[in-house]
Amino acid sequence: LGTLVGIGDVLGRKLEEKGFDKAYVVLGQFLVLRKDEELFREWLKETCGANAKQSRDCSGCLREWCDAFL
Repeated sequence: LGTLVGIGDVLGRKLEEKGFDKAYVVLGQFLVLRKDEELFREWLKETCGANAKQSRDCSGCLREWCDAFL
């Protein structure tokens, strides 16, 4: 999970505890939410307690990846 921008050790552990143990699993959640960054940021806040900057950085990272590779 350390490869995701905005997700450090603490948030990474919290996500792992909820079953989101790999970056591609978090990407899957982003895709399930239809790449809706606002919904994803809310989900990230509720799931692991990410603040606004962390969730914005992570959703932006995933959006950029999707734009480049999907």
